[in-house]
Amino acid sequence: MRRFIVAACAAVVVTGGLAACGSSGGNGSAGAGQGGSGSAAPCTGSALSHQLYTPGVLTVATDNPVYPPWFVSNKPANGKGYESAVAYAIAAKLGFGKSKVVWVSEAFPKSYAPGPKAFDFDINEVSVTPQRAQAVTFSNSYYPVQQAIVARKGTPIATKHSPAQLKTYLYGDQIGTTGLTYITSKIQPTQQPKVFDTLSQSAAALEAGRIDALITDTPTAQYMTTQQLKHTVLVAQFPTVGEHYGLVFAKDNPLVKCVNSAIASLQSDGTLTALQKRYLGIYLHFPTIKP
Repeated sequence: MRRFIVAACAAVVVTGGLAACGSSGGNGSAGAGQGGSGSAAPCTGSALSHQLYTPGVLTVATDNPVYPPWFVSNKPANGKGYESAVAYAIAAKLGFGKSKVVWVSEAFPKSYAPGPKAFDFDINEVSVTPQRAQAVTFSNSYYPVQQAIVARKGTPIATKHSPAQLKTYLYGDQIGTTGLTYITSKIQPTQQPKVFDTLSQSAAALEAGRIDALITDTPTAQYMTTQQLKHTVLVAQFPTVGEHYGLVFAKDNPLVKCVNSAIASLQSDGTLTALQKRYLGIYLHFPTIKP
């Protein structure tokens, strides 16, 4: 999905030393669009140099602006927020200190569009889908995603959301998002959802009463309802459908193998779980309903 909200988050201390990835790891099957096979190379900064967009540094892309809880103060380089912290933790596993990580801006839709990339990987809440994986290569999951309903307080959907009732409402969402896909494929409402260019426009339509609800990932939904949009509520979240966020690479970029090894290491040593609890844990305790 995507995210929308501006708010403040607590700082984080990213753990983990400058470790090298195991040469045999990194090509798991959790995400669509994995890199091709080939002989493995040591996953260290110097050995990876020939695979990097700019030799000697790790170039990481994300959107501008960026929002909590994924980033803080619209400053990806400060290491605060879940995705900023994850990027630096991955960099550390690959042997890149903070000074060797360079951030660049890349618009969300352009990040997974076909063509060459001016970055090593993009981290921007991009859900892995088969369609997107035709144009780019994704890493394994760094965060599992559940979708949630955002509505205005006191409106019928806030209390009447059985599967049959959910079909009767008018939804709106940003074009190209998995939230919009969830509406059309899982909820299957009787009214055609309204489609907007940005999530901000969807939220404005919700506030104005032009739609009954929008669908977005649960942490973003919680930020929207508590920090940005007055008189709205996170109604409930939906069961997982296996959706997850992956880092975006140029198609068949071999760097994905070492990054997947780094992600696996961060999962096994507890770093990802700790960062999720620190930044996202308080946003995930909501009732789950069926579409």
